[in-house]
Amino acid sequence: MRKLVYYMAASLDGYIAGPQGEYDFYPTSEDMMAWINERYPESVPTHIRGQGGVPLDAANKKWDTLVMGRGTYEPGLAAGIDSPYNHLKQYIISRTLAPVDNPQVEIVDTDPVELVQELKRQEGLDIWLCGGGNLAGQLLGEIDQLIIKSYPVIAGAGVPVFTGNFQPTQFTVTAREAFSNGAQVSWFDRV
Repeated sequence: MRKLVYYMAASLDGYIAGPQGEYDFYPTSEDMMAWINERYPESVPTHIRGQGGVPLDAANKKWDTLVMGRGTYEPGLAAGIDSPYNHLKQYIISRTLAPVDNPQVEIVDTDPVELVQELKRQEGLDIWLCGGGNLAGQLLGEIDQLIIKSYPVIAGAGVPVFTGNFQPTQFTVTAREAFSNGAQVSWFDRV
């Protein structure tokens, strides 16, 4: 069965973005970007793959499907990008967005838990929960693995990694890797 993997960047105080969706405060490094390009090329948006060091035709290694919330999707849409990850099947959870004329993008206005349960039963690579915190909170019971890129910065406010009800859920650390910018990537599997 496919797994739902929540792969995201987070500040030390638990934010994935600033109050206005900012994420440019995360320190970058060449070694970390090369590692992401090699290990998770499908996480690089299609429109920047060539300039970001990922070949446009790079094969998906971990995921072939993503689920994201409206708040994560809308900045790209506002910039004229209706399919930010055209190399993946994208399910956008929203009750307000109109359908998009792209076969790789499906706007879903039903229960995200039911959608993910159905996607897990299908054949394919794993499913990337791309964001944001509200959707992650709704899908916490379905998340099989967390991959957290933890950056050495305090945001102070913004979009939390998870929002929702008090729901203690235990995960166990399975691996860690550190980079020259002080960031660490940690893998956590559901206990």
